[in-house]
Amino acid sequence: MLTTGDIVSIVFFLSTILILMTGLPVAFSLAGLSLVFAFLGHMLGVFDYSTLINLPLRYFGVMSNEVLVAVPLFVLMGNVLQRSGVAEDLLTTMGKLFGARSGGLGFSVIVVGAMLAAATGVVGATVATMALIALPAMLRVGYQPRLATGVIAASSTLAQIIPPSTILIFTADILSGVNQAAQMRLGNFAPTTLSAGDLFAGALLPGLLLVVLFMLFMAVKAVFQPRSCPPIEVTDAERRGLPVAVAKAVIPPLLLIVAVLGSILAGIATPTESASIGVFGALLLTWANGRLSWGLIRDAGKGTAVTTAMIFAIVLAASLFSLTFRGLGGEHMVEEALTNMPGGVVGAVLIVMAVMFVLGFFLDTFEIILIMLPICGGPLIVLGVDPIWLGVMVGLNLQTSFLTPPFGFTLFYLRGFAPPSVETMEIWKGAVPFVGIQIAALVLVWFFPGLATWLPELLFR
Repeated sequence: MLTTGDIVSIVFFLSTILILMTGLPVAFSLAGLSLVFAFLGHMLGVFDYSTLINLPLRYFGVMSNEVLVAVPLFVLMGNVLQRSGVAEDLLTTMGKLFGARSGGLGFSVIVVGAMLAAATGVVGATVATMALIALPAMLRVGYQPRLATGVIAASSTLAQIIPPSTILIFTADILSGVNQAAQMRLGNFAPTTLSAGDLFAGALLPGLLLVVLFMLFMAVKAVFQPRSCPPIEVTDAERRGLPVAVAKAVIPPLLLIVAVLGSILAGIATPTESASIGVFGALLLTWANGRLSWGLIRDAGKGTAVTTAMIFAIVLAASLFSLTFRGLGGEHMVEEALTNMPGGVVGAVLIVMAVMFVLGFFLDTFEIILIMLPICGGPLIVLGVDPIWLGVMVGLNLQTSFLTPPFGFTLFYLRGFAPPSVETMEIWKGAVPFVGIQIAALVLVWFFPGLATWLPELLFR
């Protein structure tokens, strides 16, 4: 039997989803709606205003959280690299390296997409770079439009899961809090902490698995449908100069990736410290390419400030949402619903993943994890779900949603940069096989959880 608090909680959650779908500013609509339902709950006698006393402490905790300082630093690193010319050099060189054979340009796009994901951690920047540079080259050579756009869209979404992803930083921070609370409820008053490094390590193998699966798909295309991905002409002079060109284009960003990600996984530096190393390295690469200028620094800084302000405004609004929802008793209702779900733990995880997948059609990834994880993360961990595995599954799931037509955000980004000659339906069709590959990766991590948990155990336990 539903209580008044349960009914208000359900209406609150559904109203939140609906108002976010309208396109109104997320931070203000989320915070405003939370206050409206806090007042409504108080009038109905199911909400105590004293619940909101913790709000200033939450805000202070968020703004003073040293781990979250890594977010603006990684965003700045991505903005600098986007303007540095590193991506252009990588695509041009890798295109010549692989391009002399069928599917070669596709292979180069996948490799460069993975490297940019590890260097920037921002999907939008990767899509823009790949669409502006790689797509015209692939179409000019004669690539099937749907294959070209599918490879670019799929490779760009790797920034969601391959560390150091900003999404993984927030996911780790949220899961760390709910994991401690869940473990204490289970009687474990000294729970193992969950860090961004844990989730970075957990996401690394699934991210590389996706790269391998994308490459295998491209190889199958090259063998059975070579006309869909023809080779490019490489002159003898270009072929002779390839070793030096590859070294100059690949080694500097690879060193940056090793310095940033390797320092975290080796336990030498925190994510914040490694992010500062990354910013310095990105500036150094930009200077080496002859593109460092005050204008570039100003534009990168402005873009970083806008993105960071948007992200943390949503974080603060989501804190108000979480407190209000918990104060209305919604958290207990969700826990009871997941506990009594048919199929036990499997059914509970499936329903949460399904809801997140559908929300990924309409909401940004930040909004989804900031709303859903505080609500569902704790109950799932109480049921016995490993928090690292859960974080990786959420990342893969939302990455798949980002790519699924007709609502996938990556497809909208790509549509904005693709030439008018490429029809929207071609972009959608091109994404379908890669969505299938993403689902296959999800299934593999589901049945072989060691793909997500083995490396963190090895490095940090």
